[in-house]
Amino acid sequence: MTVKQYRFVLSGVLGLFALMATQGVTAAPIDDLIANARKEGTIDFNAPSTVSPAGVQKLGEVFNKKYGLNIAVNYHPTSGMTGDVAKLVGHVAAGVPPEWDLMVLHDAGHATLWLRKLHQPFDYRKLGVDPKVIHYDNGTVSLANQFALPAYNTKILPAQDVPKSWGDLLDPKWKGMKLGMSTATHHLARLATAWGEKKTTEYVKALAKQQPSLGRLGDTYTRLQLGEILIAITLTDDFIHRAKVTGAPLVYVEGVEPVISPSYNSGVLKGARHPNTAHLFAVFLTTPEGQEIWEKYTGMSSAFVPGTPAYRYAQGKKVLYMTQDQAEMVDRLTREYGNILGFK
Repeated sequence: MTVKQYRFVLSGVLGLFALMATQGVTAAPIDDLIANARKEGTIDFNAPSTVSPAGVQKLGEVFNKKYGLNIAVNYHPTSGMTGDVAKLVGHVAAGVPPEWDLMVLHDAGHATLWLRKLHQPFDYRKLGVDPKVIHYDNGTVSLANQFALPAYNTKILPAQDVPKSWGDLLDPKWKGMKLGMSTATHHLARLATAWGEKKTTEYVKALAKQQPSLGRLGDTYTRLQLGEILIAITLTDDFIHRAKVTGAPLVYVEGVEPVISPSYNSGVLKGARHPNTAHLFAVFLTTPEGQEIWEKYTGMSSAFVPGTPAYRYAQGKKVLYMTQDQAEMVDRLTREYGNILGFK
């Protein structure tokens, strides 16, 4: 999708600054932010590894050109979102300031930070950002949606053995390290928003009895490629995109519902050393230019913008989008399900 096309479909997501000026809305907020970002000169950016160094370099180049800056974008690829959130929470508890300014993280991870008041809120509406993509009391801005479903290797698992529902993963034939489960236990916690806590907890306990292979999401992806596991209980679409790019025969199990859809949000951390640059970069990620680069390198886009791949994929499906009022439950169940499955 071209930048021009994005400008059309994202018109409801981000107000155009030129239009704001013609309508008499002051441009001072963006000017002040740019001026202060120029003084800071850098940003420490924690984001998924799927963005890649090349993708972050491109984001930095276009960001600097758009705002007339020369910001050094220091990329800190996540070593695992669950682990990075735990690391941040632990550091703050010990009085250690955050090592990152801006985190791009799934909404369940940001829920953990929001519940502990670890965001630095900002009135993004002043910069034209649509309120529908602003979450956690002005602490985060949504830029893309993931989808998470069971996945398998088409060269290893025969078509007749492919499960057709979440319940099929409980078949005894999958017992004994044939399933893979990542630390992204928030995927399973989200099922409670549709099934209720009791049913979902019983399901997770039954999954634990299947003795799945445990690891980080990247580990699950690698094991699925190598045939060390036959099914990933959940895999996100950025890994499916990576598989497609590299020619790995990994696909989703089709027809399984509900579809889990974590939102990728960017949030500036409380105590960030470069807050102005971070807030400006969060806004940039919602612009047509930022969206185009993000989709090119990650395969992810917004499910709420007509015409995007995510929007088209979600049509006609039962998709679970987490809301702020579900944050406490999902946060609590994420930890509980991690313990049930055997993560330490």
